[in-house]
Amino acid sequence: MNMKITDRKKIVVELINNMASSRNSWIRKNRYYYTELTKFLKYNIPEGSEVLEIGCGTGEILASLKPKRGVGIDISAKMIEIAKKQYQNLEFEVMDAEKLKLNGEFDYVIISDTIGYFEDVQKVFHALKNVTYRSTRVVITYQNFLWMPVLGLAELLRFKMPSKKLNWLNLDDIVNLLEIEGYEMVKQGNRFIFPFYIPIISLLLNRYIGNLPLINHLGLIGYVVARPTGKVKKKDYSVSVIVPARNEKGNIENIVKRAPRIGNSTEIIFIEGHSGDGTLEEIKRVCQTYRSDKKLLYAIQTGKGKGDAVRKGFDLASGEILMILDADLTVPPEDLPKFYSALVSDKAELVNGSRLVYPMEREAMQTLNILGNRFFSIMFTWLLGQKIKDTLCGTKVMFKDDYIKIAHNRCFFGNFDPFGDFDLIFGAAKLNLKIKDIPIRYRARQYGDTNISRFKHGWLLLKMVLFAMNKIKFI
Repeated sequence: MNMKITDRKKIVVELINNMASSRNSWIRKNRYYYTELTKFLKYNIPEGSEVLEIGCGTGEILASLKPKRGVGIDISAKMIEIAKKQYQNLEFEVMDAEKLKLNGEFDYVIISDTIGYFEDVQKVFHALKNVTYRSTRVVITYQNFLWMPVLGLAELLRFKMPSKKLNWLNLDDIVNLLEIEGYEMVKQGNRFIFPFYIPIISLLLNRYIGNLPLINHLGLIGYVVARPTGKVKKKDYSVSVIVPARNEKGNIENIVKRAPRIGNSTEIIFIEGHSGDGTLEEIKRVCQTYRSDKKLLYAIQTGKGKGDAVRKGFDLASGEILMILDADLTVPPEDLPKFYSALVSDKAELVNGSRLVYPMEREAMQTLNILGNRFFSIMFTWLLGQKIKDTLCGTKVMFKDDYIKIAHNRCFFGNFDPFGDFDLIFGAAKLNLKIKDIPIRYRARQYGDTNISRFKHGWLLLKMVLFAMNKIKFI
């Protein structure tokens, strides 16, 4: 006999209500699983965020995230009753996720181990539009279909809390419904190939082996991080172009002449890096000569390296959009509007130049450099969970608001990057920002010598990759 959808939901609600009083004991019984799940969510959701959890149960996960504002909803009145008693600093509501109605917008929406209880997943995703904005990230975890027999046996043996699924969606199903409702997947993956605690063995299997390609597909828990698209409505933004310049005297005037006007206003900020060829004097001369035509600023580094110069320039910038342009002019300034367009049309949140698509001018890049870039492209695509072809191209563009979040979160990685490229890439990945490549035609340098030592800096980059594995992938 076929049951009506509403009847199936009533059965689910009744089961959850019956399990409410024993929920905390089930969590204690499976403490390792819940600890690891919470650790994963805390990695993706910074403390002090505004967080909505759909299917919050008795509120343990939401409370562990230490939100600035934490709101939990659940279809079970008894679960919510317990949550309110346990965590009086948080907000809890009895609510059907398909009929979501709340005041305000949230930085993060969590749907953790709950998606299988929805009658109509698409309705839930549609309802989320009322509580999300451009920077909202929707974090979904779900149980891998491959584990269904094991989970069924665990319930039978009383190792796992009983459940009643209304659906068993896989990754493709979830992503398809997200896209239909105007969301874009930022990254996805699996976790917990061994959801039991055995000292050392569990750590080795879940943190390292379980994150390797192919093996990762066997994880008990799948996850998707998605963002709403089409939320950027403004068409014109102010732009700051940051130009780190060390021993680039012969390029300064051409940068000012060739740089196009972008957005509703454009400023160019030169950050001089203790040059020995008169670059600082040339910057001063050019700023004086062209001051009536363009907004030009300059400052002198207090530290060393391009990364230090970029950070100083970003701190001085007044623009809503931040751009990096290398002073060697190997990336044409005329290409910058492409980056601007990708950002303001909401195609990406960090737009990264790629020199490895179009043919290069002769001597623009040495063979060893090309091979090194391709190696790091493969490594970083795997590390970040997003396609990135050229990690070392100096041209990168993003909203200043997003950069401020990266800077605020910089203590997680530390001040490890003298180039500035990986500080932004790692920071964007940690915040689940959407990264996109823009192909550019890489030109041969017309003045001066490169500041890059391929072997010294290549070794440094390799060490940073190994460092990032433990900070981004092996978590």
